[in-house]
Amino acid sequence: MGKAAVGAAVVCAAAACAVAVLVVRHRMRSTGRWARAAAVVKELEEKCGTPIGKLRQVADAMTVEMHAGLASEGGSKLKMLISYVDNLPTGDERGLFYALDLGGTNFRVLRVQLGGKEGRVAKQEYEEVSIPPHLMVGSSEELFDFIAAALAKFVASEGEDFHLPDGRQRELGFTFSFPVKQTSIASGTLIKWTKGFCINDTVGEDVVAELTKALERQGLDMRVTALVNDTIGTLAGGRYDDKDVVAAVILGTGTNAAYVERANAIPKWHGLLPKSGEMVINMEWGNFRSSHLPMTEYDQALDFESLNPGEQIYEKMISGMYLGEIVRRVLLRIAKEASLFGDDVPQKLEVPFILRTPDMSAMHHDTSSDLKVVGSKLKEVLGITNTSLKMRKLVIEICDIVAKRAANLAAAGIYGILKKLGRDTVASDSVDKQRAVIAMDGGLYEHYTIFSKCVETTLKDMLGEEASASVVIKLANDGSGIGASLLAASHSQYLELEES
Repeated sequence: MGKAAVGAAVVCAAAACAVAVLVVRHRMRSTGRWARAAAVVKELEEKCGTPIGKLRQVADAMTVEMHAGLASEGGSKLKMLISYVDNLPTGDERGLFYALDLGGTNFRVLRVQLGGKEGRVAKQEYEEVSIPPHLMVGSSEELFDFIAAALAKFVASEGEDFHLPDGRQRELGFTFSFPVKQTSIASGTLIKWTKGFCINDTVGEDVVAELTKALERQGLDMRVTALVNDTIGTLAGGRYDDKDVVAAVILGTGTNAAYVERANAIPKWHGLLPKSGEMVINMEWGNFRSSHLPMTEYDQALDFESLNPGEQIYEKMISGMYLGEIVRRVLLRIAKEASLFGDDVPQKLEVPFILRTPDMSAMHHDTSSDLKVVGSKLKEVLGITNTSLKMRKLVIEICDIVAKRAANLAAAGIYGILKKLGRDTVASDSVDKQRAVIAMDGGLYEHYTIFSKCVETTLKDMLGEEASASVVIKLANDGSGIGASLLAASHSQYLELEES
């Protein structure tokens, strides 16, 4: 072999060695990245752990806080608000009733014709109205005048299928899903506006009085006979359909629960004389917190950076507003510590709340062989490109950990309510196993199938086979609007006249 040939061979060998070294280094670096990413996910799984024993501790803590909140005002993180709803729908209600459902940037107006036990809800109609942005930061008079005008227009379209007896006012159930201190079934003072509203002149004022004045300015002869929030409306609608409904739970963007308490279980300090033997309690359970809740560094950082640090801890761990954000924070840590998505952190991945829970749900439910939906969402929403199948599977694993922790904690909360009501077990001498129905509403529960199935399975596991046979979760989709109209009927000013 000539010198030239030998030289060329040496050069080729050296090049081959250099390539081999680069390949080995790349593999080692890739292996190191995956090891760091896997360690982050394993740590997340451990800290989010919700074995049955821990869930029972969470449920017990919920029950204790329920007792404390009822025993004294401010005695618990759970507000345990008296709703003044002591007359739930029975199915006997008759007549024409209206509802106004205000809880966000849109509101709904609804009317129903009730026909008693035979006719039930004979007919119903509704319209949805968007609130102009400037009215969300204007004056209360402007906002309520806008709402009253829309309601007056809706009343004017009342058809022949709806019948108001002669000489009677139209009656309205008002679902007002903002913090209110209730003072009667048809009055309550506003504590604060939320959800983007900033109308300071209404704080401390009776919201029913404000609406009533606006209705009068529109020349509309209508009386507000029930003021409720969406959870209590859902409970009322659920009870109308099923007499065994004992509680309602909202699992959507936010979360809350209400339940039916025995009147004699409410301490005398409330000064109430319920018409019936029961009273609906608005728990405001989103504010529940306990040392038994499996909080992670992601939850702590999210809470610290929120507009209400230290508050709504339970809500921040289980509701649709926050689940996608928790997943984003985990992915961001993996991007920073393991460089799994490239040497530079994708800019979109650093934007808070850019990953919404519906996007998380879409990824979690992806059953395609190449997890195409996961890849698409990562690219479009978070700016993470060129993801491998292994990466996509890792993302699904994170979604699974976060969603199932939330579902398990929600189930523990429901179990806590059942325990407070003595419905968590079946007495050995019980002949009649009375049903306990939970009316459920909210987009998270309705649309996130893996989440909702996990809630049901975990609750069944906590109750045991015998007790769980008499506990039912029923979807009460959009129950708050119809529930408000039913409460207007069950608290009608004409009720005594009708009974006589």
